[in-house]
Amino acid sequence: MLKFLGALVTVALPSLLPVQNAFAQDVAIPSNLVGSVSNQLMQEMKPLDKPLHVKVCIFDLLGKAGPVHGLAQDLVIEARKWNLFIELQTYTNEGVAAESFKTGRCEVVAMSTLRARSYNHFMGSFDAVGALPSYAHVKTALQVLMGSDATYDLSINGKYQVVGMAPIGAAYVMVNDRAINSIEKAAGKKVAVLDWDKSQAKMIQQLGAQPVPSDITNFAQKFNNGVVDIIAAPAVAFAPMELYRGLGTKGGVYKMPLINISGAAVINRSRLEKEVPDLDDRLKKMRKFGMRYIDQAIATIVSIEKQVPNRYWMEITQSDTEKYNVMMQQARMQLTQEGVYHPKMMNILKKVRCHHNPKAAECSTKDE
Repeated sequence: MLKFLGALVTVALPSLLPVQNAFAQDVAIPSNLVGSVSNQLMQEMKPLDKPLHVKVCIFDLLGKAGPVHGLAQDLVIEARKWNLFIELQTYTNEGVAAESFKTGRCEVVAMSTLRARSYNHFMGSFDAVGALPSYAHVKTALQVLMGSDATYDLSINGKYQVVGMAPIGAAYVMVNDRAINSIEKAAGKKVAVLDWDKSQAKMIQQLGAQPVPSDITNFAQKFNNGVVDIIAAPAVAFAPMELYRGLGTKGGVYKMPLINISGAAVINRSRLEKEVPDLDDRLKKMRKFGMRYIDQAIATIVSIEKQVPNRYWMEITQSDTEKYNVMMQQARMQLTQEGVYHPKMMNILKKVRCHHNPKAAECSTKDE
């Protein structure tokens, strides 16, 4: 079961960014949201002294017709009040958006935190398997990383910086047959894996399962059509991606977060720090300002999760939960040793867990 859980974390990402569209479709976004937030921030921070032109890469499955692009356009208009002029570059593939950022076609990009690991190993290790077992843990961890100046320098890696992070939701294991609940029973089953991360296929093969290369545009279709037996996805993707089709009458959703996934905004500091002398002061204020909305973001996630019909949820006993927590801890330690996770981030996330549950067995050890 350890390898089963550890490997499934690698298949959670295909469902991450479609969630942007899930939020936009299932949650009423006030038309004046961007302007309202901007006006509040303007009470604490003045506009730029001179015009700044910035290219921003965003991902929207529906391209320029999608809800994410539409919200971004509102941001473009509001940004002019700040003397900031944004040129949007919208992509229907997250990988292409990330590559455009890497090659300098844009100076800002929004991406999954897992993918952002290639720009900042520390910050990109936030979405670790089993590291944050509840949204209360997520809130505390983000307060440490985004709400404190003490960790600010860790957000910078060379010319790249993770300037913001936001929760997307817990990823849950979804199977087309409830009998798939152990490493032995996962053998021979087909599991969706990201085609851009070769380590995923290797981990799935170690289970004796069959990796099926996928991406965010087709993983749901493969699950719904029976091409794959297992995926990991946040509940907010359940309705928009019609994952109930893949679950059918025999499948289920294990009511235990595999990981809590998040999104990150990454910038290339090379030009920005030259043209904005007080860049770091502004970013520190914006990080703290953004944390004021963490409760609202989490409440939205919880509200959407409640929309998943009860018949699909599969409860896990307390004894099994404790056993799986130990297994996921071992998986984190192994992935840290292999260089996938940053040891300092693992230490911080452990402190968060022990803050919420100081009597946990791991809190009396020096592991992680």
